[in-house]
Amino acid sequence: MEIIVNLMGGLGLFLYGMNLMGDGLQKSAGAKLKKIIELLTSNIIMGVLVGALVTAVIQSSSATTVMVVGFVNAGIMSLPQAVGVIMGANIGTTITAQLVSLDLTGMAPVALGIGIILYLFSNKPKQKNLAEILIGFGILFTGMDFMKAAVEPLAGYKGFTDLLLTFGKYPLLGLLLGFGITAIVQSSSASMGMLVALAAKGLIPLEAALPILYGQNIGTCVTSLISSVGANKNARRAAMMHLVFNVLGTIIFLIFLSKPVQHIVVAMDPGNVARQLANTHTLFNIVSVVALLPFTKLIIKIAIKLVPDKETDEDEDEVRTVKYIDDRMIETPSIALVNIIKETLRMGEKAKESLNSAMEGLIEKSPEKIERSFKRELMLNNLQKLILNYLLKLSKASLDENSRETVDVLFNTVNDIERIGDHSENIAELAQLAIDSDVSFSELGMVELKDMYNKVISAYTYALEAMRTSNVDLACKVIKMEEQVDIMEKSCRANHMHRLNNSLCSIDNGVIYLDILSNLERISDHAVNIAQQVIADRVTNN
Repeated sequence: MEIIVNLMGGLGLFLYGMNLMGDGLQKSAGAKLKKIIELLTSNIIMGVLVGALVTAVIQSSSATTVMVVGFVNAGIMSLPQAVGVIMGANIGTTITAQLVSLDLTGMAPVALGIGIILYLFSNKPKQKNLAEILIGFGILFTGMDFMKAAVEPLAGYKGFTDLLLTFGKYPLLGLLLGFGITAIVQSSSASMGMLVALAAKGLIPLEAALPILYGQNIGTCVTSLISSVGANKNARRAAMMHLVFNVLGTIIFLIFLSKPVQHIVVAMDPGNVARQLANTHTLFNIVSVVALLPFTKLIIKIAIKLVPDKETDEDEDEVRTVKYIDDRMIETPSIALVNIIKETLRMGEKAKESLNSAMEGLIEKSPEKIERSFKRELMLNNLQKLILNYLLKLSKASLDENSRETVDVLFNTVNDIERIGDHSENIAELAQLAIDSDVSFSELGMVELKDMYNKVISAYTYALEAMRTSNVDLACKVIKMEEQVDIMEKSCRANHMHRLNNSLCSIDNGVIYLDILSNLERISDHAVNIAQQVIADRVTNN
């Protein structure tokens, strides 16, 4: 019982240290990870490199593959792109195994000491991130030391050592054990750490450990399979590709490469089973990628066969309210932040469409365009709820200070965009009232409305572009344009009073006319809010 308690305690420290180190690495590399979307091209080699890089940073192939499932579910990554990233994730996860196989226990107290001092006495975000990396490193190796100490007494139990030896004779049992442990702890790195701890104490020979190692690679697929439940068919296929890839790699190694690899790793590190295991883990994943890279189309076909189209399937992209966000992406907050910005900009474009439809409905007296504006407003309300909920979840994730500031700014921006949608709906209602009441505007009054609308829509367009490109000059231009809109509104109101006094327009059309002016001016104010948030965010991030 004591052995199990100590082993679980060591495993807990190991997992916590790995997660803390991954968080620190991710915050330090946040700016680079934000550009990862640009690298997700149809070039499968680039996909492999991206997958390896992201996994090396976040210290979890499971997190990377869950993120991939999220990307595919959001419709911003295709299956050919996903298969490359999944392959790369398998290579990236070998970094942790290589790290824990080294005897760096003596460095753990040093790393902890430096990390804690930095964390307590530094106010600089970069130094705080470095402190997290060092503290995580120290806790990880402290946990590894605990696990080694916990399993040491097992050397005296002949029944246990005999049991481990049977896995060399019956590889299928080893596969099942490795699969089961990894599926339970939801981390191939953690189960690999336990295996290395056994090997470091001489409790398990390489031949018996290899089937367990191969089973661990299959077990790590459970996380992505679970995450795909409830997702669309392509996301489920992405998770299935992860499983297919690891199963095929295991079959190749068990049948053809197990003995040659054993000879290679033994020659590299004779007498050190822990290092031999880590090297086998690395070779397994690199060789699997190289061997299966030419057969990615076959892997995709197998995944499609396993998750077929159904007659009842709808066009999933059409029924989706959101396009760029998915809860699974929060596994990598830096990348999730890029996508929530894209989703917010998409919401901004929907608000722009609503305004355009409302004004065109007014000018052209078109009930169809007015109705289109109303539909856009319903979509905007749904988008607001979904984006704000996502931002709330993202704000609780591990973010650096700059990213956290950006999230705070986005809360305000989303609300401003929603208010623009509300004012567009108001204009659509006024346009409908004008049609129902058979109200017409004077020629001069309509020209003034069009001029003000053009100025407002230009300001709002510049505000969205400033947000998209973080362009402070454009944001400043929006602020100047808003001043012009205020002058135009006052001028339009004065001209309207002149026409009213000279009986050139009626009280009825005058009320509608003035209400439209007010709504356009308020839209301009919200465009300025968005522009000011761009400026504030840029200042903070610099």
